[in-house]
Amino acid sequence: MIMDIEHFYIERGEGFPLILLHGNGENCDYFQGQIDEFAKSYHVYAIDTRGHGQTPRGDKPFTIRQFAEDLLGFMDKHQIEKAHLLGFSDGGNIAMVFAIQHPDRISRLILNGANLNTNGVKRSIQIPIEIGYRIARVFARWRRSAKLKAELLGLMVNDPNISPQELKGIQARTLIIAGTNDMIKDEHTRLIAENIPDATLVILKGSHFIANQHPLEFNQAIMKFLQD
Repeated sequence: MIMDIEHFYIERGEGFPLILLHGNGENCDYFQGQIDEFAKSYHVYAIDTRGHGQTPRGDKPFTIRQFAEDLLGFMDKHQIEKAHLLGFSDGGNIAMVFAIQHPDRISRLILNGANLNTNGVKRSIQIPIEIGYRIARVFARWRRSAKLKAELLGLMVNDPNISPQELKGIQARTLIIAGTNDMIKDEHTRLIAENIPDATLVILKGSHFIANQHPLEFNQAIMKFLQD
């Protein structure tokens, strides 16, 4: 695969590969409470997604499915045949798409605050995103900053559009993890868990950002799942 970008990433530890994927508009620093802890047991790669952090935008489409292909390119380049995959928010959506399209490249899958479509997001969160997206698109013709903002918000308006039926093709053992006050609707998180074969569901006290807010509890849940 020919890549038009080179990912920025943080690499720590030794052992079986564990890849961390951050959310929309963030970078690999989101996992500052996880990287060193997980590196005690795994070879951790925390990646900046295309157009996020220190990874360039490149010329290819700015979509969740393209990001999943970027991940495949990253794994091939670093000769990672198989890995555990932990994705948060949009990173979880990338991980879901990747698990559906490349089931042979994942050992275990962790989805934190992922969603199948915009209906999974609470309306109080989604409506301002959609308004912001429309405004940014108007100004995108004149301002580069508005174009970049429109692309980021567009990920939360136009993506990932995964059907529950597609989830049945995920072969990896899967952990679904979310907060009690998550921006993803509880019933939507449960819909994802119900459609992935033999998935485990864990709800922790907190918001969408439980990895940041409650790293101890979050890390314990992840390690319990990976080492079970």
